[in-house]
Amino acid sequence: MLKSHGRYDYSALPTRPDYCWPGGKRLAVHLNLNVEHFAFGEGMGNDYAAPHPQPNQRSFAWRDYGNRVGAWRLLELAQAYDLPYALLVNTELYDYCPEMIKAFSDRGDEIVAHGRTNAERQVDMSVDEERACIAQVVARIEQQEGVKPKGWLAPYISQTEQSLDLLKEAGIRYMMDWPLDDQPIWMRTTQGPILSIPYAHDLNDSFECITRRTPSQSFCDNLIDQFDEFLEESERRPLVLPIVMHSYILGQPYRLRQFRRVIEHILKHRSDIWLTRPGAIFEHIESLPAGVVPGSL
Repeated sequence: MLKSHGRYDYSALPTRPDYCWPGGKRLAVHLNLNVEHFAFGEGMGNDYAAPHPQPNQRSFAWRDYGNRVGAWRLLELAQAYDLPYALLVNTELYDYCPEMIKAFSDRGDEIVAHGRTNAERQVDMSVDEERACIAQVVARIEQQEGVKPKGWLAPYISQTEQSLDLLKEAGIRYMMDWPLDDQPIWMRTTQGPILSIPYAHDLNDSFECITRRTPSQSFCDNLIDQFDEFLEESERRPLVLPIVMHSYILGQPYRLRQFRRVIEHILKHRSDIWLTRPGAIFEHIESLPAGVVPGSL
């Protein structure tokens, strides 16, 4: 028999108990904006072209564009269309540009823990190093925001075999690192269950626009098709549609021009969907009776 992670059991989507989102809605849509910070001249950093030697100012500056320019454009988009965001934050940004995070926090957007910096990965850490990293991130967000973060997305979506146990130990209630489902499921840890909330790993602006070099028009067509298909399927079962944004990618003007039509298409159905944040999805799932959501028994 193959080695198992032991975190969850197989569950076929069509055979699960039915439930609804608040207001009887069947499709939950959440928008996740990644804001990230990198060490200059050291540590990790993606160039997505021919690798360049350090200090590789081109790659660093491209990412910094997201904090200086792109995030503010996407904030204006949220304000114009009254969109709820989850802001996935590298906590080193509190030292670098706290006013950017504050602009989102002040409007009620959820702050989700996204590690200290995207210049490091959890998979490269020892257990003690990873535990300390998670604790530092949770403490910094609590210090800045007044509450601990409910959610976690690892830099580079990278986990160790112990990550789920360490996250739950630190008080994290949900994470979005496992692309296994279109519904939330409970996963086992040594400290009790942690919720896995869907996050777009395949239809993700970073993978699509940068790694796969999908033209922005085609990427946005894909997002619209994804939404339309989910909306139809949600008549049969509740679903979660995540939309992933990176400030240095969708904050580029030509991509934002295309992405705006995605938002306008979705908002034509605003009364039919639950446009929300992942923390609210967690709270609703937590309120459901045992046995409804996979892993809850």
